[in-house]
Amino acid sequence: MQLKTSKLVKKKSKFFGYLYSLKSDEEYQKIVKEISKEHKKASHVCTAMVLGREEKFKNDGEVGYPGRTLLGLLKHAGLEAHLIIVVRYFGGIKLGPGGVSRAFKECGKMLF
Repeated sequence: MQLKTSKLVKKKSKFFGYLYSLKSDEEYQKIVKEISKEHKKASHVCTAMVLGREEKFKNDGEVGYPGRTLLGLLKHAGLEAHLIIVVRYFGGIKLGPGGVSRAFKECGKMLF
């Protein structure tokens, strides 16, 4: 179930964040597939999921390990059955690994 969304623009790159509550790994896979399909032209779709003791993150080829950063947000918030997805549309200006991580983290924090 979708709980919240966010949007951030950094140096012409657009970031869209989504927070979901989860019941199963199958639901996680279904949601990620739907968001990826919805944002076909996005540069990257980065995810982090906590479901009980299971943890997953995906950087989707993005620099700076944004998936791990998003997982840290979930763990810091104490959430145990949730998924964060942040989608990036590249705006033509490179942010560098640190800038990318900060942008993903900022977009993710807007979901709490």
